[in-house]
Amino acid sequence: MLPALLRKTRPLSADPVLRRWLGARLLCRTPGEPAFTAHRPPILGEAWAGLPLERPQTSFPLLSAGSPDRPIVLRLPGTEITLSADKATRLFERLFADPETRRGLHRFSWVERMESDDDPRWVGMIWAAWRARFGRPDTSMAWEADIAADRAATLLTFARRHGLPGPIETTLAILAAHAPAIATRLDYFGPRRTSSRLFNNGRGLYRLGLELGLPAATEAGTRLILSEAERIFRPSGMLGEGSTHHHLLLTRALADIWLTATAHGRPEAAPLEARLRAAAGQLTHLYLPGGLPLIGQIAPAIPPAHLACLRPGGNHDSGWMATLPRPERDRLAALLDGLPLDPSPIDDGWLSARFGAWSGLWHVDPEGWCSLSGHGHQDCGGFELHHGDEAILIDLGNGPLSDQDAVAAAHNGLTVDGADPYPPNRPCYAPTFRDKIAGPAVLAHDEAGVALAHHGFRRLRHVGMAERRWLFVGGRVEIRDRIDGRDRHTVIRRLYTPCTVERADRGVILITATGRRFRVSAGDAPLLPNPCLRWLAHGESAPATGIVLSLFPQFPWTGTLTIEAL
Repeated sequence: MLPALLRKTRPLSADPVLRRWLGARLLCRTPGEPAFTAHRPPILGEAWAGLPLERPQTSFPLLSAGSPDRPIVLRLPGTEITLSADKATRLFERLFADPETRRGLHRFSWVERMESDDDPRWVGMIWAAWRARFGRPDTSMAWEADIAADRAATLLTFARRHGLPGPIETTLAILAAHAPAIATRLDYFGPRRTSSRLFNNGRGLYRLGLELGLPAATEAGTRLILSEAERIFRPSGMLGEGSTHHHLLLTRALADIWLTATAHGRPEAAPLEARLRAAAGQLTHLYLPGGLPLIGQIAPAIPPAHLACLRPGGNHDSGWMATLPRPERDRLAALLDGLPLDPSPIDDGWLSARFGAWSGLWHVDPEGWCSLSGHGHQDCGGFELHHGDEAILIDLGNGPLSDQDAVAAAHNGLTVDGADPYPPNRPCYAPTFRDKIAGPAVLAHDEAGVALAHHGFRRLRHVGMAERRWLFVGGRVEIRDRIDGRDRHTVIRRLYTPCTVERADRGVILITATGRRFRVSAGDAPLLPNPCLRWLAHGESAPATGIVLSLFPQFPWTGTLTIEAL
C-alpha cells in the first residue's frame, strides 16, 4: 500500500504548481475539470448509445486470388520485416519491443508504403491471417478506435485500385463491424483531454458509412468530422497540437474524406474543401528550403517524408498520394497546386520568415503552456534556422519510447534553474488559473528579425519576464536573451545542429554537408558540443550535435549568441 501511495503523491511533491492548484481547489478558488463521459462526445447527443451493426449495401471488385510469387518488405513503425508467403500465417504471433510496431501492423499502415512492384495479393494473404485471429471485435489493441479507423480507411482506399480481399461477403461483414466497434471506443475524454484522434475516428466512420452504405455510421461520422475540424484547427488553418508532422497527418485525413465526400456528392464536401485548402496552404510555410522542420511530436503511423506529396507544388505521384486511384490523385493535385504560394508568415503560434539567405520556422503555443493534446513538448520559442537550402540549427523531434525528447533541454531554447519555460499543463487547470501562474507568450517579427516574450519563468523565485530576439544582419544572426529578476540563477542555453562541429578559439565551427562554414560564439560562456540524435521518423534517426552554454549570472541578465557565415 505504501509504494502505491508514494506513486500517487510523487507528482504532487515534485510540482509546486500542482500543489498551488490543489490549495486553490480546496478553497473553491478555481474550478475543477469539466465533467464528461468517456467515449461519448456531446456532438452525438445525450441519447448516444453507439451504432447498430448495419448490413453493407454495396459491392466491390475482388482482389486477384492466389499467393504472391515473391517476398515483401513490410515497412512498419521503427522496423522493417521481410516476409515470405510461407510465414504469413504466423505474422501476428510476432513480438515487438516497440508497441507502435504492432499497432502499425494492425493499422495496415504498411499497405500505404508498398512499392509499385509489390504484389497486391500480399494484402489478401495478410488480411486472411489477421481475419483468422482478430476478425471478431474485442477489447484488444487490434480494435482500438484509432487503429480500427485507420485500418478501415486504408483497406477501402486499397480496394478502389486493386479490389477487396476475399471472400467478399466475409470481408464486407468484418469491415461493417468496424463501425460499431469504433463507436464503442471513441477517443473522447472530455474537452481538455481529447486529441485529434477523435477526428480520425470520425474519418473511419465516414469512409465506412459512405462506401459500404451504412446510414447510421455516415451520420455519426459526418457529425464528428465537422465538429472536430472546427475544434482542432485554428483560424489560420494550422492544427492546434503544436506538431508539424501531425499537421501533415491531419491534412492527409482532410484530403481523404474530402475525396470521399466529393465522390458521393455530399453537401459537406464544400466545408471540408475549405478546411483542406487552409490546412494544405500552410504547408507552403512549414517547409523550409532544407526540408520540413519536425517540431513537436513525430507520429508513428506514417513517416513525414511519405506525406511530402501533399505539399503544394510537390511530387503528387509519390508517397500517400501514389496509393490513390488516378482520377482522385489528379483531383487532389489540382486543388493543391491551385493554392496561392503566399510567403507571408503563419499565425496561431507559428511564424515562418526569411531574411536574406536565412529562413526559419518558430513555434510557441499562443497560451505559452503546452497544448494538452500536443504531447507536452516544452518548445516555447522552439525554432529551426536554414541558410540557403541547408539546415543549420534544427529541432530534434522525438524518438520512440522516450518522454525526454519533450523537455526544454531537447529543444533550441533556454532553461532557468533547470526549469522548463512553462510548468507541465494538466487538464484540471482552468484558463484563469494558468494565467495567474504564467500568462501567454507573444511571438512577433519585423524586417530585422523575430521576437519572443513570455512570463513562464515568473513561477520561479525572483525571476521575471523572459525575452529572446533573433536579429539578422547580412550573413550573421544574433540571438539576444534577456531575463528580468534578481539574485543569481543558473541559465542554460542549447542549440542543436546536423552539421559537423569543430572547436575553435572563439566558439565552435559548424560545417555543412556541402562544406559551408559557420561560427557560433558567445561572449559570456564557453560552448560545449555533445553528440546526440535527431529523429527523422518514428525509430529512424541521424547523428546531430547539441551545443550547450551554461552560466550562473546575476539577474536581470542579458546574453548574446552569434552565428555568422564564414
